[in-house]
Amino acid sequence: MKLYYTPGACSLVPHIVLCELGLPYELEKVDLKSHTIEGGGDYYNVNPKGYVPTLQLNDGQRLTESGAIALFLAEKLPEAGLLPGNGSLERFRVQEWLFFIGSELHKEIGQLFNPQITAEWKKAALAAIERRLAYVDKVLTGQDYLNGARFSVADAYLFTVLTWTRPLDIDLSPWPALRAFHDRVAARPAVQKAMQAEGLL
Repeated sequence: MKLYYTPGACSLVPHIVLCELGLPYELEKVDLKSHTIEGGGDYYNVNPKGYVPTLQLNDGQRLTESGAIALFLAEKLPEAGLLPGNGSLERFRVQEWLFFIGSELHKEIGQLFNPQITAEWKKAALAAIERRLAYVDKVLTGQDYLNGARFSVADAYLFTVLTWTRPLDIDLSPWPALRAFHDRVAARPAVQKAMQAEGLL
């Protein structure tokens, strides 16, 4: 399989999952400003949406969207436990988190990278982000991961989004459980491997 990624972007989610599962893969680096692939090529020809990630499968088909790719990969090696059993409530809890992170954290935090954001817009966005982070901090208080003691694909997504708080100067100190979660996930060997491969460490 081949993962098209941009260092530190949401493509880090499936990259972490690939490393957690120990599946073989290749990396193709994408410059999102020019929409070009390192070594040449128009990324729009790979993914007409123009953003990462894209996972190219062994048969040439392509899958996009971080959450969808993470779920697909977790299904390939169910014994790894990154996704609870099919039909279980626990599985839907993981999906619930994926949807929440994608719509309420990814989009809210990601918009702060827009250089055209106004001060008023930024203030409103930060207020919403703080409410969301406070909620997640409360959930994580007393447990290691979003669904309890076991790391899942949703935790890979939350960790990735939380890494964006540093370049955006969002201080996580008001939420100690969230900070502890971030440090805990950052220490996982698979996460270290993915981040090193992307030049983030």
